[in-house]
Amino acid sequence: MTGHVPEWLGRYAASLLPVFGTPQTVLSHGQGCYVVDVDGKRYLDLLAGIAVNTLGHGHPALVDAVTKQASQLVHVSNFFTSQPQVELAEALLRIAEAPAGSAVFFANSGTEAIEAAVKLSRRTGRGTIIAAENAFHGRTTGALALTWKPAYREPFEPLIGRILHVPFDDEAALRAAVASAGDDLAAVVLEPIQGEGGVIPSSAAYLRLARELTTAAGALLILDEIQTGMGRTGHWFAHQSRGIRPDAMTLAKGLAGGVPIGALVTFGAQVTGLLGAGQHGSTFGGNPLACAAGLAVVETIESDGLLAHARAMGEHLVVAVDAVGHPLVDGVRGEGLLRAIALTRPVAPAAMTAAREAGFLVNAVAPDALRLAPPLVVTAEELDTFVAALPGILDAAGAGE
Repeated sequence: MTGHVPEWLGRYAASLLPVFGTPQTVLSHGQGCYVVDVDGKRYLDLLAGIAVNTLGHGHPALVDAVTKQASQLVHVSNFFTSQPQVELAEALLRIAEAPAGSAVFFANSGTEAIEAAVKLSRRTGRGTIIAAENAFHGRTTGALALTWKPAYREPFEPLIGRILHVPFDDEAALRAAVASAGDDLAAVVLEPIQGEGGVIPSSAAYLRLARELTTAAGALLILDEIQTGMGRTGHWFAHQSRGIRPDAMTLAKGLAGGVPIGALVTFGAQVTGLLGAGQHGSTFGGNPLACAAGLAVVETIESDGLLAHARAMGEHLVVAVDAVGHPLVDGVRGEGLLRAIALTRPVAPAAMTAAREAGFLVNAVAPDALRLAPPLVVTAEELDTFVAALPGILDAAGAGE
């Protein structure tokens, strides 16, 4: 490796806690769906900061909103509110089709939104939470207890107790777990599509069953829409395509297009009333800058028809990848612009490296799966450049076994 990248990576290693390992490169700037590293190499960004950069890089609506808000108010604390905070909450309740009495709590990240959801469930007076195997809900200790991967959880145990993990999208297992928890069941927490688990969609029937079982048990159904929300699947929220309404959902990632924000949305007055004054809070949550960015994202998705665009581009990608006919491709799964190219052998890490060398940023979300979560503004032509390069990328990955 030559140029400026090694120098910056050396400085990174000397100054940052090594929890992420060595970064793949050092990015300098971006525009649209492209980013450029400090050596001037250009990449088509098909990961979007892990489903965060909803509008890509340097989008005028986001830049204008953040610039304007930064010149007015950046932070006010929770002793006060601001117009962007109220307006974004109203917008989220509208696009979520939330009933009267619903409400929003703003945090700074997805894991903080999950922490708020855990506290919400505790206010039911019950203690057992059901989560799914291969789920990822965050790294703080409450969220970590819900997360499945033992390598993430075990170094920090004991975590909060009474968490039951069940196989994902398995109706019989969910029924059995709900029956086992009995009157102590506080909540079922599920991702409509498991993102870090490999982009594994749930069936509509499974989420409908979760809704029926939690309603009958007097427990909460909490959906983690952190990766799937804000138009990522071609719907505002993935649960909307499955015909159900949760009691609460968590948001983050794409909500403000790259500005840190998280949210817990409660549906209906009864659930909203579980948390009262002084029972939760955040110094930075709902700050005017992040909320102004979130409003720009919502307004741009609506004005530019990006929900329909995400659905169309997702289907375009599926058809194009299937047409490649490469022996290492086992199909494409996911919804909208949250997709995984399933591979017949565990060569995804090598394929990720080969893709980057070819000028494309993707993610080996599993040993045998490449995750693509491009900005919602990606074009068919941009996706086609990746698909055209895919055979060579996979050939390089397979040769490196």
